[in-house]
Amino acid sequence: MEPVNKILNAVESDLPVICNLFEKAIQFLKENNYIGWKSYDKAFIESDMARRLLFKVTIGNKIACIFSVCYSDPIIWRERETGNAMYLHRIVSNRIFAGEKLFGLVLDWAIGEAKKLKLDYIRMDTWADNGKIIAYYKSYGFSFIENYTTPDTDDLPIQHRNLSVALLQLTL
Repeated sequence: MEPVNKILNAVESDLPVICNLFEKAIQFLKENNYIGWKSYDKAFIESDMARRLLFKVTIGNKIACIFSVCYSDPIIWRERETGNAMYLHRIVSNRIFAGEKLFGLVLDWAIGEAKKLKLDYIRMDTWADNGKIIAYYKSYGFSFIENYTTPDTDDLPIQHRNLSVALLQLTL
């Protein structure tokens, strides 16, 4: 693997590549009959970017992975949301870097950021019906909390509405 450059905020000029990553991820999921995204919400991507919550991992001069963070997720985490967690969302890897364990890099970065902010948890949600991805995240130390069906609200990206998700948490 080429050296990883820094994890940086995604910028507007990255948008075509980011959209392409989502489109290729959706295509990969369909081709392999995996449970996952059927669409993506470009407006949410642009909003995350504008709020400096969308990040990219680069290898060489290519975007290898993108992900969003937030520090409050009351819609999905409800009463568990107490301001003491970082939430990882919309993690998409570039297929040309498949097998490079990019999630480990993202998680190491997230743990470092969360510790600087004195947070107690890294949290994420994923498809409740995708045991393979749940097991993958558990292999990085995440614990399964519960399954939850998200509400149909404009506060969530289109692809996250009425979705059965598994809530996962890593205690720091």
